[in-house]
Amino acid sequence: MFVYTPAEKRTRRKLVREGSRMALAGLNPEASKERRIDRIDAAAEERGRRELGALHAVRETDRQAVATAKAAMRTAPREDRAAARQRVRDAEQALKRSERAVDKAERQ
Repeated sequence: MFVYTPAEKRTRRKLVREGSRMALAGLNPEASKERRIDRIDAAAEERGRRELGALHAVRETDRQAVATAKAAMRTAPREDRAAARQRVRDAEQALKRSERAVDKAERQ
């Protein structure tokens, strides 16, 4: 997963465009431009790995919250069951959101 900042996107687009023009003109694109593109890609890939790791951590936290809420619901007295069920639903919704975010990030 690559996560580019807006400035990196602009710079990378500019460098690729200049390299393409040079290649079309029959010239060898400068190695410095290729190295800059590689540095930008490496930074974006590292940023993507960190963000994906953070998303996985959030998902695990949400899974634990669902398990805790279900256990609390099962042990709740009768008058507190409705509130406990609502906490389970809220925890499950948060888990679904985090799972969707992880799935989306892994597809990129």
